[in-house]
Amino acid sequence: MVDSQEPQSERPGKADDRLATHDEHRLKFGLLGKSIFESLPVGVVTFGPDLKIIDANSQAVRLIKLGERIDKSLAKGTDSPGMTGPNWTEELKSTLSTGKPCRFDNVMYMLNSETRLLRIVCTPLKRTKTSGALGGTAIIEDITEKVYMEEQLANTERLAAIGKLASKVAHELNNPMDGILRYINLAIRIIEAENLEKPKEYLTQCRQGLMRMVQIVSELLEFSRGAHTPFESLRVDHIIEDAIKAMGPIVEASKVQILRDYAPGIPQIRSGNLFQVFCNLIKNALDAMPDGGKLSVSTRLGAANTAIVEFRDTGTGFVPDNSELIFEPFFTTKDKGRGTGLGLAISRDMVERYHGRITAENAPGGGSIFTVHLPVVTKNL
Repeated sequence: MVDSQEPQSERPGKADDRLATHDEHRLKFGLLGKSIFESLPVGVVTFGPDLKIIDANSQAVRLIKLGERIDKSLAKGTDSPGMTGPNWTEELKSTLSTGKPCRFDNVMYMLNSETRLLRIVCTPLKRTKTSGALGGTAIIEDITEKVYMEEQLANTERLAAIGKLASKVAHELNNPMDGILRYINLAIRIIEAENLEKPKEYLTQCRQGLMRMVQIVSELLEFSRGAHTPFESLRVDHIIEDAIKAMGPIVEASKVQILRDYAPGIPQIRSGNLFQVFCNLIKNALDAMPDGGKLSVSTRLGAANTAIVEFRDTGTGFVPDNSELIFEPFFTTKDKGRGTGLGLAISRDMVERYHGRITAENAPGGGSIFTVHLPVVTKNL
């Protein structure tokens, strides 16, 4: 007798169940993959062999100006004035043809008037080892904060080493210089009583040189201590005005005209030692204009809650290669005896303690521009 019951493996109901289960797993995997794709902390862009973009996650949209093609999208932010990026079309086509990934670190990319540092890795996609590239994937990572923190760490270590050395040197020199200066002053008084001109002239020169050494030691001690006044919130234009008033006699003697352009509505900033920073920048500008000139001081509100203060002078400017060196301790472009080379170093140290930054550049029409970027005080602070 033949059993009319169908084997279980061949029953249509079971086969349909397995097919439905397979489709369900595939659907779930697709949804999971899409979710992972969107939640990645880096930008991901897939593109075809013609470099046309197939898909991109939301992080990629935030990092670059996405268009129809990946090469053009990358070029939009790296071909801005003053910026030079790779030839993306050639680089990506080379990656697809050779099958070798390409990597670009510290790519300066401008998006919405803000420049970020990106790491971009482009990898070809292949079905098999022998087949040609089906397209590629671009992984885009924002490393701006990482690079900034690395620079801050290196700068902190450098300043710590300099601070220890400065403190030791300053303390070793302070006491003997104080005694020498006291005896010189006593000698000058006796010589004045005897009306001896030449010895008085020689000792006066000695005193001037010693006073310069005292100034250097004083600034070294200040640099090594890194002392700061309480973090009081004030309007940036008020701090600037206080600095201009404090420098009033020097400004008048230098025949320099100060022009002001303060933008309204800038939130308050943490004041602290910024008064000294602005005094240093004003004095630096005055020294650059020994025959008089104009110093323009302006403020504006920048991106990411940043107050920008600009000091533009009509002085001699500086060698472009020195735009970073001028902030190094003891580096100075001034004539011998006119500067210690510590003012700008101390200023940068103070500004960076406020999580700000200070830059220097030559003005297009002559002179120099020192720009201070400072975070403003937000309501949740």
